[in-house]
Amino acid sequence: MGPRPRSDRRRVDGVLLLDKPRGLGSNAALQIVRRLYRAEKTGHTGTLDPLATGLLPLVFGEATKFGACLLEADKTYVAEIALGTTTTTGDAEGEVLERRPVTATRADVERVVCRFQGAIVQVPPMYSALKRDGRPLYAYARAGESVERAPRTVTIHALEIDAFEGEQLGVTVRCSKGTYVRVLAEDIGRELGCGAHLAGLRRTAIGRFRVAEALTLLELERLSPADRDAHLWPVDALVGDLPAVSLAADAAERFAHGHAIDAALERPGSVRVYRAGAVFLGTGEVGPAGTLHPRRLIRQEPRPRAVETAP
Repeated sequence: MGPRPRSDRRRVDGVLLLDKPRGLGSNAALQIVRRLYRAEKTGHTGTLDPLATGLLPLVFGEATKFGACLLEADKTYVAEIALGTTTTTGDAEGEVLERRPVTATRADVERVVCRFQGAIVQVPPMYSALKRDGRPLYAYARAGESVERAPRTVTIHALEIDAFEGEQLGVTVRCSKGTYVRVLAEDIGRELGCGAHLAGLRRTAIGRFRVAEALTLLELERLSPADRDAHLWPVDALVGDLPAVSLAADAAERFAHGHAIDAALERPGSVRVYRAGAVFLGTGEVGPAGTLHPRRLIRQEPRPRAVETAP
């Protein structure tokens, strides 16, 4: 069956929390969901490798304007690390480079894990989507080339040992954006003196969203169209951590058309803005003088015009 004609698509606004299965790329999962919803405009908020499972928020329509908020958010992962074996890719997809005996004790692992909490420096892996001279790094890697990558500082907010037995190490990682858990696994193995690679990865949280709130593709396919729509989160859920500002009708109308509002707000910074406390208008930035400047607005449905009746 070919792609649906564009005329069959509809406007859908909201956020779907998908529990992505193993073996499926993020974009492939997005296209499946897009067909189910017949959505005009879609996107995702940060990819998961095909081998990874777990939380993949998908954004529809006006929600695509705010997806970057989740790119900036902290993430939580449950990782399976295979000690004693290194691979070309740093994960289970690569070819084995070396096998070494694992002699580390639980105390050794705990001591090494402590070194990777807080701000750490990582070198992005060659098998990544980062670009160099317009080409993704994985394209160089597949061609047998290696290019220099600038180290980056990321933050590991928490790194807990879930299980350790023989060559298997399970950890839960809560980290900042830009963290490569593959690199973390390799670095832990290097510090233990045996090498390691990432054997499995599941993302369990992004910001305030949890995988327990997500639907699998199978669950989604079994729902009726109306029930699928009912599982969409509202657009403003993406900015739910921002303070809320409610505007009266006249001020809301000016704000929605891109005009700054003299709102006499006390705290500078980003806010989410509503008309009369209910209708989400978008995000704004409060300046030092208390003026509210539109930052990112959503398209509003046209209001019905009043019908004049003869006396």
